[in-house]
Amino acid sequence: MNAPYDGDRAQGTGGPAPSQGTAPGTPVPGQVPVPAPAPDRDPYVQDAYAHDPYRSQDLSAQDPVAEVLYDRSAHPPPPPGTYQEPGPLYAAPSAPSYAPDPHVWAQTPPPEPDGPSRHLPYGDHATTTQFVGVDALVTGAADEQPEPDAFAHLYRDQEAAPRTPAEDAPVAAPAPGKPAGRASSLLKSSALMAAGTIVSRITGFLRTLVIAGAIGVGTFNDTYQIANTLPTMIYVLVGGGALNAVFIPQLVRAMKNDSDGGQAYANRLLTLVVVLLAGITTICVLAAPVFITMMSPKIASDPQQMEVAVAFARYCLPTMFFMGIHVVLGQILNARGRFGAMMWTPVLNNIVVIATFGAFIWAFGGFTTSGVNATTVTAEGVRLLGLGTLLGLTVQALAMLPYLRDAGFKPRLRFDWRGHGLGKAARLAKWTFFFVLANQVGLVVVTQLATWAGSVAEKQGHPGTGITAYNYALLLWQMPQAIITVSVMTAVLPRISRSAHDGDAAAVRDDISYGLRTSAVAIVPCAFAFLALGVPMATLLYAGSGSGAQNIGYILMAFGLGLIPYSIQYVVLRGFYAYEDTRTPFYNTVIVAAVNAAVSAVSFFVLPARWAVVGMAAAYGLGYAVGVGVAWRRLRTRLGGDLDGAHVMRTYARLTGACVPAAAVAGAAAYGVTQWLGSGVTGSAAALLAGGIALAAVFLIAAKRMRIEELNAMVGMVRGRLGR
Repeated sequence: MNAPYDGDRAQGTGGPAPSQGTAPGTPVPGQVPVPAPAPDRDPYVQDAYAHDPYRSQDLSAQDPVAEVLYDRSAHPPPPPGTYQEPGPLYAAPSAPSYAPDPHVWAQTPPPEPDGPSRHLPYGDHATTTQFVGVDALVTGAADEQPEPDAFAHLYRDQEAAPRTPAEDAPVAAPAPGKPAGRASSLLKSSALMAAGTIVSRITGFLRTLVIAGAIGVGTFNDTYQIANTLPTMIYVLVGGGALNAVFIPQLVRAMKNDSDGGQAYANRLLTLVVVLLAGITTICVLAAPVFITMMSPKIASDPQQMEVAVAFARYCLPTMFFMGIHVVLGQILNARGRFGAMMWTPVLNNIVVIATFGAFIWAFGGFTTSGVNATTVTAEGVRLLGLGTLLGLTVQALAMLPYLRDAGFKPRLRFDWRGHGLGKAARLAKWTFFFVLANQVGLVVVTQLATWAGSVAEKQGHPGTGITAYNYALLLWQMPQAIITVSVMTAVLPRISRSAHDGDAAAVRDDISYGLRTSAVAIVPCAFAFLALGVPMATLLYAGSGSGAQNIGYILMAFGLGLIPYSIQYVVLRGFYAYEDTRTPFYNTVIVAAVNAAVSAVSFFVLPARWAVVGMAAAYGLGYAVGVGVAWRRLRTRLGGDLDGAHVMRTYARLTGACVPAAAVAGAAAYGVTQWLGSGVTGSAAALLAGGIALAAVFLIAAKRMRIEELNAMVGMVRGRLGR
């Protein structure tokens, strides 16, 4: 029968047999003593369900969460002499000189010879490897040390002065406490990227608040949203996905292999993107009315709305050119180890757009006082908003140039594209193109239906029920995923890719399970928080947009629980990408988009116009729930039929069980406060505060009673950081 699995990564268990003359249960040198079984129990199954029946795992790796918090500096791996490397595949095993001990479930692995071990699998020498703990890695992030030249020994025979034996002796390991230069640089780069991403998300969210305060969340904002979404859709479809998935790896390879450090290849790629996007942008600007009609037939049917939407589109469509330039320049910098620019320059774009809409409020007044719409907006107002949006992307792209100059890269136009691998890379991008196409088709369907429903509902006296409300709720809903799940998987993905390359399916399974369970500790409570507190969140944040803020809250509530399958889908697909499988994610995306579009269409035709977009928000999460079921089965088959499903499901079930009463209490508290103080800024803030405290308190009490180990580990880490 199969032994119970608990994270074992196929460590060897063979070991020397105990002495024939030694009584069973007597300690043997090099072997951990195992107590003899009780006489009334079967000695061969007594430990079948023990935490570690094989007694051969690293105690710090038995739980993925504990492994993250494990301090390696305080407890470094044992030196060589712990495990025995497996012998030749078909070599006859050496005959044991003594019989095995039948009372021991599995023999303790014998000491292995000096050399690579299970704890140091990549050839690091135990006497010269420095182990750094979590605290030391964080507190010493700013201390860089020069790295030794790893290839110096290859040129010793060419040096003028011969070395003495003392000079050739191995250098003693440095005293622990300071991280190596490479680890320090990696940590600082990761921290810089994470900080830039968070600041960009925050300023992007503030941008939506200012836009809502300037032009509301009704049909007039719908025209701007469609015009501003078009360039992103077209850019991602014609080249954005392929650029990131195919051309950038080719760029990194050229930097490593070409004699000029990849300068020529990078300039060829930059020239290709400039020429391609310049031509496509010109065509799209001329065809702006066609694109507006495709995105929203309802807006196209209104001459005044159509005129404003086309004007916005002709200002916004050129931004796709600068999107492509920004991505190429940013990836060139990333390949040279400069990670901060690409993460921080979008902040400049957000600042410019915030200033633009702030100037619109200063000139024409806020939406609650001006009530601006497609019929009352002036040509100067449209020009101000359009030019400000274009200027934001222009500044974002041009801000990369000083970083390029500092990195030693000189942009040049090169048209010698033939024979340098660009065509091969383009052919490899077909599945990425289909992947993006499936996403964009689903987005177009939802946009058409949402703008139509929003226009009808606004005429009935219900603003904030169109594509603008959908996008704003979606942006707020995706923030936990972008900050939590992406951060967790960014740290785990290199391990998954390395394990997949080594053919270690058990390691891939462990890391996928770890990513799912660790992110769930925050994702599941956030999903229920959106469900319980969506309305006070929206009415507080979008108070300047008028009565439409409450409808945004209803849409946010409908999105709520879909955050759980949305996060799971992201983690599971990393498993396919680790095996360089892009076809399966494409098919999975087709399924998600098809379900989303179909259920959205049903919501549009069945529900009243005011609630149609609420149903579309629920359809979004339902599509990902179906996609997770398909992707889970395929990845489980890929990994040999085991994806640690019981452990993962137990964690999610316990978290859900703790969140259900917490969400009920929080929703009741928020509703009571709103009925008392109203749904204005003060009432919404008080309702959100009361509901948030109630949700956190009930959830923590219930989770503690359920003994959710991942949450206990996180709470312990936080308390340790606070010194309590």
